[in-house]
Amino acid sequence: MADVPDTIVLKRDRDLDGRKNEVWVRRGLFALLPLLALIALFNVFGQHPSTSSASVGEAKLEVYGSPRLRSGLLFESRFRIHAQQEIERARLVLGPGWTQGITINSLEPNPIGEASSNGRLSLELGHIPAGQVYVLYFDGQVNGTTTGRRNADVTLYAGANELAHLDRTMTIFP
Repeated sequence: MADVPDTIVLKRDRDLDGRKNEVWVRRGLFALLPLLALIALFNVFGQHPSTSSASVGEAKLEVYGSPRLRSGLLFESRFRIHAQQEIERARLVLGPGWTQGITINSLEPNPIGEASSNGRLSLELGHIPAGQVYVLYFDGQVNGTTTGRRNADVTLYAGANELAHLDRTMTIFP
């Protein structure tokens, strides 16, 4: 049998004398990894889309997208406007959570115009005839350093008149 190196103390390093609980601490920490994967499997960390809707006499506004995202994630949201009556100068105003810490890759179809409405993104959609459905696709990516809860409200206007409003919150995990 070879000699024990000078820096090794057999009672401490091999027999774990006085360190019996450290093995269970290591095992417990290692067990957290599959537990984290299991929690993610049940969609706790997001990306499963849901639909929010608000309806008034003139129109119904639906937003389909995930309220929970992760940093670096590419995602898509869909805004659907069902015009019960003719909507002149339709405009969607998005809360700051849609743009702060998020890179907008595309808006399809392109809005007629874009502007700032009191610090919120305002998208001019134009005329929506009665009985028609207007669908706007929002493709974005969460910036890598973005985390936390954000206001992702959506408001539909006809000119200066507010037609429908959705209170939404977006949670971004690291």
